[in-house]
Parts: sequence; structure tokens; C-alpha cells
Amino acid sequence: MRKNWALIWLALAAILAAAPAARAADYPSRPIRLIVPYVAGGPTDVLGRYFADYLSRDLKQTVVVENKAGAQGAIGAEAVAHAEPDGYTLLFTASSVIELNPMLYKKLAYDPDRELRVLAVVTNLPSIMVVHPTVPAKTVAEFVAYAKQNPGKLNFGSAGTGGVGHLSGEMFKQMAGIEMTHVPYKGAGPALADLIAGHIQVTFETLGTALPPIKAGLVRPLGVTSAERVPDLPDLPTIAESGYPDYRATVWYGAVAPAGVPAQVVQRIRASIDRALGDEAFREKLTKVGFPPLKPLSEDETKAFVDADRARWSGIVKTLNISLD
Repeated sequence: MRKNWALIWLALAAILAAAPAARAADYPSRPIRLIVPYVAGGPTDVLGRYFADYLSRDLKQTVVVENKAGAQGAIGAEAVAHAEPDGYTLLFTASSVIELNPMLYKKLAYDPDRELRVLAVVTNLPSIMVVHPTVPAKTVAEFVAYAKQNPGKLNFGSAGTGGVGHLSGEMFKQMAGIEMTHVPYKGAGPALADLIAGHIQVTFETLGTALPPIKAGLVRPLGVTSAERVPDLPDLPTIAESGYPDYRATVWYGAVAPAGVPAQVVQRIRASIDRALGDEAFREKLTKVGFPPLKPLSEDETKAFVDADRARWSGIVKTLNISLD
């Protein structure tokens, strides 16, 4: 009798051990929740919805976008970090949630190194320094001169304290030796709306977000934050070539999962993302809204990309001596 019970327990253990593998093989068998850690309408939300739409069609399963904004993306990131690691809760985020938050906050409710895994980097974007038309500056040099003539009278907005837009402005302030007051918003959309309305004077907006109001004449571009000019605005100089050669700031957007997601599920999601990044229609859709997609990266290439970007921002944060706790 004891031998029979031992055999039963061994069989049961084998069944239980095989269950996760079986579930992974069936992935996805139910809707996937894609959390965007910012409000609707901003660049992360726009990209996340394009991404969700492709994933849904490719994996033949519903992908529901959920905006979970607050605390510079930390609320949404925490929800994913502590979700069941089964591949049914994913994060589409800007790089600041993965790289900057741990540098800027001593107390963070999630650990991106231990609890999150970057599956893919979809695009890497520069920002555009844009001003309200009432600011009498058509170049970076003219803006700096105007700011020095009007100390403390200029406000720059961003998608939130501690984000790339915020640090881009702080870095520019330091390098240019000017005074500006930072005004944080709960996303890029509200910040841009207030810039257009004239409530703030300048922002450092990602290319995709800044292009439509620039083309409509609602805001004036002064400089590009990347090391090179962008094809969409070929006549617009970089901030680096405008007198600040060490200035550079970009932001990547990508898909992230809880760290414990089974390898088989990770492979399925990564394969779907690779197909998206190789799909001409998907690439064209992103490019049209100012988010040129990257080519698919291997897991090792993705890790190297993120590590290099983190190291660069680490140096900037130390130089600026910023802490947000």
C-alpha cells in the first residue's frame, strides 16, 4: 500500500512539474494585459497601442492596453514587476522607468534589475527643444541670451519629475548657465498642451510628440537633443552643434515583462516583436508618427543596448547631483 501511495505521489509531482511547460506551450490562451505607465495621449501610450494592435493580430489573442500612470511610471512598473510571471501582464514603457527611477529614488517599490526583464527595444528617439511662439528666440543661442536677460521668468515642462524630458532640461540649464523653473506633468500630452496654450515657455519633447505641433506652427523648434540631426527636420541643428558639444539625450521605448516569465513564453513574445520590427506596414506606421523603429535586436544586443544607455545616464545624474527622495 505504501508503495502504491509513493507511486501516486511521484506521478502527481510529475504532472505538476509539467503543468507550467504545458501552459507555456499554449501561450497565449487568454487576453494579455499591456500596462502603459503614463496617461493616454502621450508618446508611450501611442506606441503602446500600435504595439498592442500588432501583437494582438500576430498572436491571435486580445491585448488590452491599461494606462496606469503616476510616480514617474513607478506605479505601472510596480504592477508588472509584482504580477504573475506568466506572460499575461506586460509593460510598454519609456527607458526612464527602467534606468532613471532607480538612480533618482532611494526608495522604489520595484527593482528593475531583479524583477523586470526588457524583452525588446522598439525605438530610440531624440527630443526636440521647442518653445512657445511668444518666446523671441529662433536659435538655441538666442534662447540662452533671452533666458539670461529674464532670469527666473521661464518655465519648462516635462512628462514628469525624473523623466528624460526633465533631465534634458536640467542638463541644458546647467550647461547654458541659465535659470528655468521645472513644471512636471502627468505625461507628455498635458505638458505639450500647456506649452501650446502658453502656460509654459519651453519643453524637450520626443520627436514623435513634437512633430505635429511643429508642422502646424503651434510651437517653434530650436534644437535636437541627439548627436545627429533628424531626417524629419534636416535644417534644425542639434544642441551639441549649437554651442554645447557634450549635450546629448535620447529616450528608448520598449516591451518589458516580469523577470520570472518562462523562457518559452519569452521566446514567443520576442518572436512576435521581431516580426513587427520586420514588418514594413508596422515600420511605416511608426515612422509616420515620428517613431522610427529599430531593427530587431538579439537578447544579448538588447541587454548591451540598455546597459550602455544606463551607464551614460548614470554619469549625467551624478553630474547634475539630482535625487528625488
